[in-house]
Amino acid sequence: MTADRLAVPGPAPDPAPPTVGPEARRFAGPPSSRVRRRRIGPGTAAAWVMLALVLLAAAWPAFLATHAPDTVSLGEPLAGPSRRHLLGTDVLGRDVYSRIVYGARWSVVIGLGSTAIALVAGGLLGMVAATAGRLVGEVVMRVTDVLLAFPGLLLALLVVAVLGPGTVNATVAIGCSAAPGFIRLARGQAAAIRDSSYVRAALMFGHRRATVYLRHLVPNALPPLLVFATVYAGAALIAGSSLSFLGLGPRAPTPEWGAMLAEGRTYVGSAWGLTVYPGVAVALTVICCHVVGRDLRRRFTGMAIDVR
Repeated sequence: MTADRLAVPGPAPDPAPPTVGPEARRFAGPPSSRVRRRRIGPGTAAAWVMLALVLLAAAWPAFLATHAPDTVSLGEPLAGPSRRHLLGTDVLGRDVYSRIVYGARWSVVIGLGSTAIALVAGGLLGMVAATAGRLVGEVVMRVTDVLLAFPGLLLALLVVAVLGPGTVNATVAIGCSAAPGFIRLARGQAAAIRDSSYVRAALMFGHRRATVYLRHLVPNALPPLLVFATVYAGAALIAGSSLSFLGLGPRAPTPEWGAMLAEGRTYVGSAWGLTVYPGVAVALTVICCHVVGRDLRRRFTGMAIDVR
């Protein structure tokens, strides 16, 4: 038997690496980068545009409104949609479309104000619970668990019952009812970053604990809180409209969406638009907030923001 027949073939040589051209190299990268470069769909784009219009109406309502919100026309009560009044008039002849545009300011103020209160208070308490020691963390989280046992709207009603009705008190009440969710999310994010290798390495090299936390922990824990705040803004707007519907928010004749729903329920049979149009405004704004929040969550991959 010849030597070449007894030779055992060796492993096959590795194939040559494929040549990557400039066009392919442009799109090379980790999956997370490819996710961030994904195009925005038409529904998400429409949600961004709608949310921008709501913010424009809140900041500059005279640019979109056709009448003053408190202009009374006793000769045109409960008029239907027309060229002069796009969505008709209410029982005092006030333009419904203009009142909805001006009402965006109060609804956005309550929604964003309460979300800001929950974000700041919940974020600070959650990070303190993760970094201030076991005893402080246990106390903060046990109180948070007790508050999470109450429905958010019920907790807001309890706070309003103590503080009294009004725009500021309703905003504070909704912010207090939302803070426990932000506390739990902030504590989880801060605890994960606190135990990470780069934070431990910075502490081992002798850097001050407060400096390390401010430089590394806070900036890395903040993006999930901002995404959650975007999603929660819709729920805060619903809660604000609910309190206004019950008469615990802005007082009449303030054109707030929940108060407009309460005013129009008496005339559902003769002028259904007085309740439908403000309700559609609330529903569309809440849907847009959720769509925009989900889009931001997809861009920040790996974020878990469900805290309840």
